[in-house]
Amino acid sequence: MSRGTSSRRTLSFLLMLFFFFSGLDLFAQENDDETLPDVGSEWMDIVSEPYSRGDTNFIITLGVLFPLYFSGIENNDHGLSPGGIGSLAFNYFLTSRFFVGAELSGMFSSSRRGNMLYMVPFGARAGFQFLLGRFEFPVSLFVGAVPQSYIERDYFGVILKPGASVFWRFNPDWSFGLNAAWWFVPQWPKNGYNVNGNFLELTLSARYNF
Repeated sequence: MSRGTSSRRTLSFLLMLFFFFSGLDLFAQENDDETLPDVGSEWMDIVSEPYSRGDTNFIITLGVLFPLYFSGIENNDHGLSPGGIGSLAFNYFLTSRFFVGAELSGMFSSSRRGNMLYMVPFGARAGFQFLLGRFEFPVSLFVGAVPQSYIERDYFGVILKPGASVFWRFNPDWSFGLNAAWWFVPQWPKNGYNVNGNFLELTLSARYNF
């Protein structure tokens, strides 16, 4: 066998080995890509605690407020119709589940005679949040002051509002939800009858997480 023929066979053998191992490496890379999780699209499945200390929410809320029972008014004849309500709220997370914050609301309701009741509650709120996948279930208590105006009578009182919500986490920034809350609004004037107003709030919220 000539030296030239042997050299050609050796070169051919080395080229075959090169292409063989190159093919194995490409196959291994393709398999690795298939087994890696899609971190971007499945972020909620990987992040078990989407909140941590220092995280904040800003919540915009709109809905309906239903007058229910008014103690101190004969036959509960308050004469108010369901009214509108809107609020802005802010939450600060002290832990991954417990939060504190502030809230400012405004509501209006008309009477049978067309007179308007206005209330503008403001104050502090605190709550705890339960998680289930992309669903979040915050329960909270709001305590504050509430200026009130009806016809030519004004009153400055207090308000207690326990509530519960369910939110769906659309993406890391935005959540959308439903809220139900009970308003307890007492009026205890110095000269007059004491009245304890009870309202039911049903609202929709958009929550921005940052």
